[in-house]
Amino acid sequence: MIRPNSTIDAIPAGEPFVGPERIMRERGLKTMLRLGANESAFGPSPQAIAAMTAELPRLSWYGDPDSYELRSAIAARWNCNRDEILVTSGIDELLGLVVRCFLAVGESVVATAGTYPTFAYHAIGYGGRVESVAYREDGCIDLDALATAAQRCDAAICYLANPDNPSGSFADADAIARLRSALPARTLLLLDEAYAEFADARALPAPRPLPGIVRARTFSKLYGLAGARIGYGVAPQALLAPMLKVRLQYGVNRNAQIGALAALGDAVFARDVLERTARGRAEYAALGAALGLPTLDSTTNFVCFDCSSRERADEILEALLQRGVWTRKPGMAPLDRCVRVTVGNESDRERFASELRAIRARVTV
Repeated sequence: MIRPNSTIDAIPAGEPFVGPERIMRERGLKTMLRLGANESAFGPSPQAIAAMTAELPRLSWYGDPDSYELRSAIAARWNCNRDEILVTSGIDELLGLVVRCFLAVGESVVATAGTYPTFAYHAIGYGGRVESVAYREDGCIDLDALATAAQRCDAAICYLANPDNPSGSFADADAIARLRSALPARTLLLLDEAYAEFADARALPAPRPLPGIVRARTFSKLYGLAGARIGYGVAPQALLAPMLKVRLQYGVNRNAQIGALAALGDAVFARDVLERTARGRAEYAALGAALGLPTLDSTTNFVCFDCSSRERADEILEALLQRGVWTRKPGMAPLDRCVRVTVGNESDRERFASELRAIRARVTV
């Protein structure tokens, strides 16, 4: 009987995400308000759309396996060399490359229980053990607990999403530096900065490669290119070099490279998205306060509404879905008492607010 290798065979069947398309199929929904995946409600830059559209006749060509032009543009922003930038098909691919290169079978990684699940998905798939620490009761990541866990198990990798998904919480540059210094010298800090553009730039670590850290960025959130699947890593060249040995040479979509390069050059559009997202977060906070569903502080393009208990959060999540509004709920305590909602555009937010008010009128929290 043909079997997969023992590592894969031992993993229980599962998947980290259920997409809205399946939910629509299973529930017979023709339309859905998508506020569950933190996709940009403001779309890609018009300049990115124009550049990608112009190149569609050449879609028969592979992308540049070196991503030379895009890496050059990114390196200029990060005050570094091109060989300190690695372009990948989204952060998810980068997470897999880091795990594949720096985690040996049987070794441990540490992460917060309930944070973005794709890192653990890769770690388990490559034969590692995941040591999890709980969120603090306020929903923030416990950096001291992460460092302690890494010391205890001599972790190969410590994963931190900052700003965090799903909580929206944020640790500033000083806190990140303290975490790095508290980790074992052999532990790589994998810093997932998918939502970093939404945070205060002055509070972020300096825009440059940092020793012992791989920083992951994406064009999915601020730049609205989630469907194009493109992101990048920033790290000292010595940390990126092993990944070059095993990466897919033609894994990055050619049109995604073109769109990402154009998006980087459209600063006006990016500023508009940031401003509209900030207004949306403020609207959600006011809505939550009015309905007795306080929101957690967020430095991202989503907000968690605190429903006071897991049961109430489940009820509100299902009620929203029955009304054609797709949101998500964190799966682990203490955040499992929350419903996480993407900041939609103005009309999205108006509809969401109307549906949530109607649900709140019949749900006791």
